[in-house]
Formats: sequence, C-alpha cells, structure tokens
Amino acid sequence: MRMKLSKWGQKITADSGILKLMDDLGKAMSGGSVTAMFGGGNPAHIPAVQTALKTELKTIANSDQLSTEALNNYDTPQGNTKFIKTLVKFLNEQLDWPVTAANIAVTPGSQTGFFILFNLLAGQMASGRRHILLPLAPEYIGYLDQGLSNDMFKAAKPEIELIGQHEFKYHVDINSLKIDDSVGAVCLSRPTNPTGNVITHGELTSVRKLAGKKGVPLIIDCAYGLPFPGIVEDLTGLDWAQDLVVSLSLSKVGLPGVRTGIFIAREDIAAAITKTTAIVSLANPNIGQLLVEPMLKSGELLRLSRDIIKPYYADKVAYARRAFSKAFDPDLPYRIHKHEGSYFFWLWLDKLPITTKELYQRLKKHGVIVVPGEYFFPASMHGWPHARQCLRLNIARPKAEIDTGFAIMAKEIAKIYAR
Repeated sequence: MRMKLSKWGQKITADSGILKLMDDLGKAMSGGSVTAMFGGGNPAHIPAVQTALKTELKTIANSDQLSTEALNNYDTPQGNTKFIKTLVKFLNEQLDWPVTAANIAVTPGSQTGFFILFNLLAGQMASGRRHILLPLAPEYIGYLDQGLSNDMFKAAKPEIELIGQHEFKYHVDINSLKIDDSVGAVCLSRPTNPTGNVITHGELTSVRKLAGKKGVPLIIDCAYGLPFPGIVEDLTGLDWAQDLVVSLSLSKVGLPGVRTGIFIAREDIAAAITKTTAIVSLANPNIGQLLVEPMLKSGELLRLSRDIIKPYYADKVAYARRAFSKAFDPDLPYRIHKHEGSYFFWLWLDKLPITTKELYQRLKKHGVIVVPGEYFFPASMHGWPHARQCLRLNIARPKAEIDTGFAIMAKEIAKIYAR
C-alpha cells in the first residue's frame, strides 16, 4: 500500500538539490569511495579551532552543572538565557548594534530557522499570496525548497561583469529590481553561497531602500561573514536596524554538528520565530550555545575568526587559484567568480555542450563530487543557459585532493568541449 501524502508532503519529499548535496556529503564523510569532495558545505577541520572547541567541550564534560545543562535539560524555545545575554553584549560592544535579548531568536540550525522565517513572512496571506524575493540569483541551495507552496520564491537575474580572461562578478540589477505588494521579504546571503560574491555597499543600500519603501524586511544571511567566522576579504560593517533580519551560524566556525542558528530581528519577528520553534522543536540544542558562550565572552571566538579561520581560508583560496590555473587549459571558455568570501569557487563553463547536471554525473563516476549550478537558481530561471553552465566547488579540502580533483575535472571538461 502506497503512503498517501498531502500536497506539502509530495513537495517536501520530492528530489531536491539540498537532499542530493547532503546525501553525497554524508556518504563521502563516512568513508565512501570519493577522490575529491568538492560538493558539500562542510567547514575545514582547522587544528587550532578544533583544539579550542575540544577545550571548551572538556570543561563542560568535567562540570556536573554544565554537563547537566548541556545534555539533560530542555532549554527555552528562544535559546539559552546565558548565551543570549552574552551575545547581546557582544553585538552591542563589537558591532555597535542596538539590540536587546528581545531581538534574539536561536533555532535548531539556520536551515530550520529560515524554513520558519520564510513561511512566516510569505505564502498565502489574508491579502493574497506573497513571495520571498532574492535580489540576485544564484543563491543558497537550501532556500529554494523551503516554501510550503511551490511558488514561494521570486528571483532577479544578475548583471554579469567580465573581468580579465577567466574571471567575472555578479551585480544586483537595481534598475530592474521590483519590490511590489507581492513581496513579503527580501533575502540575500553576504558573502553569497554559492559564488563567494559580496554585493557592494551601494547595492546593499539600494536594496534596503527599496525594501524599506514597501515596509518589508530585508533578511541578510551572514553565515560566512561578519562577525564570525569572518571568511570575507573586505566587508563594510553592517548597521543593524529594525528593517533587517540578520542570520548568524555556529556551523562555519567549525560546529556544523551542534545545529545552532541565530536570528537578530525586530521584536515581533524574533518572538514569532521563538513561538514557532516551541511548536516544531520544543527547544533548541543546548550544547553549541554552552560551548561557545565563554568564547564569545572572552573574545576567543573573535580572535579565532580573525587570526586563524580567515587566514586559513585565504590560503586555501590562493592555493586553489594556482591549482586551477595549472590544471585547466587557458583556451577553455571558463570563468571563476571573483572570490570575495566563503570557501567556494563558482565555475562558469560558457557554452558548455551539456548541462552541469550531466557533468555532475560524469565527474561522480571519477570520484569527484561537485554541485550543479541549476540547483542555485529557482525553476523560473532554468531556461536561462547560464543557469545550466555553472558548478559550485568547495575548496576547503586538503591540497592533494584539490590537485587531483581539479586535474580530473579539467580532463573531463576538455573532452566535452572537444566533442
């Protein structure tokens, strides 16, 4: 007998880009036969960061009170009270953000938090259907399947700036961007996953003004940016105010397993996230908040971000650039997005004779896992040839793996173009 599913059940259980990405990642991390794992978003295991996290974990394990808090008690749906108090002090002092505890909502991972937030602000409303507007696509793979309805997201096609022979950059097409009554919120990541793009301060100001005119919140996902882990080359300080919802995460500082997302928003939005968390999750995972709280208080998390994490990924980017140039024939029509943050390369294979979904399957046979670019564009943009010509590559990998993986990719891609 086949299970009967609701319309939402059919939608949520269909194949999705995030499911494929996490399935491949999980298999590779558990010992699958993978030569180069460029497909996941797992942060690198940085020795100095690992040591600091283990030290805090030992402190929790050796304390009866802390271990009981971490493992044996429910916390509040808003988050750990001590963690929130320390976080507020940190944001007040380090970023000069005028926030209080009432502006904070902790969630069981940012992915869960965005699911809650998107469906609170968009979907079927009393006044009609509302959408989440992505002012620049491609955008994060984990957003696009989160709507309770199939048409949750609208996205704007970017302007493309060509830089030299093998580089390019996306820009927000401000003149064509429309925020009307059908938009419930605007969302972007900065730096952007998948491309490493940082929209300029001028672009951000323009998008913010357009959203403000319609009275809709602008959601900014800072998972890779400021204040932590700070994997960004240059980012003008973000001034928080009531029109913004800012998302932070513990995943990219090296703690993806603790599933802790942080949302800073005006009080009614933060309260709505907390109320929903109580219904869908009861409470938040305790361990990540208790582990990081003393590191926030002492400044250790900021020091690690500035002195260890950021330079580590800068070295990875520089090495990957050299390895890519060495492996790929300069006559191939490829371009890499200008890298301004995160730990991804976004590869554009202009006039590729096949789709990158097909290329993904070919590379997978050689043990090289990538993510096809189509998954980062909403379905309405899949007819645009550019959306079928891009790949996301996680370069937070060992150097030998980068060398081997890029060599395999270059050989296979050259073969495709030659045919």
